[in-house]
Amino acid sequence: MGRIARMTGVAVASAAGAVAARALRVRRRESWPRAAGADPRPGRWQVVTVDRAPGEVLPDGRWAEPLRRLGNAVQVEVRPAPGCRGTELAARPRAGATPAGLAAHTAGDDPGRPIRAALRQAKQLAETGEVLRADRPAMDRAGPRG
Repeated sequence: MGRIARMTGVAVASAAGAVAARALRVRRRESWPRAAGADPRPGRWQVVTVDRAPGEVLPDGRWAEPLRRLGNAVQVEVRPAPGCRGTELAARPRAGATPAGLAAHTAGDDPGRPIRAALRQAKQLAETGEVLRADRPAMDRAGPRG
């Protein structure tokens, strides 16, 4: 096979790859939400795995404080994690309760953000006993630099 034939083959393969990539990109764009903040799956479950037994995740059968703050706006479920690796804690917005119940907690266009934050905080409370905070920068601390 000559040099020109190889170059032609490479050019044809590159063009075919570009056409396929463009077709995939266009198909993905069509599945994007049309309006800002419009979730194509509004009742989607948010799930965290807690490295504790269900009794420790729900002491006395009560939800952790971060989940109680959301009130009746969310539906919460607890189930064993796959492979006996703790407990899965899942939450999703209730139908019709999202605007009223979560509006006060929502920052920005993402209505799932307060649910994710509450699940993350509930996991931290169950595993460590406190909600963990990021360390302050060195300039904010008292001492020779601050």
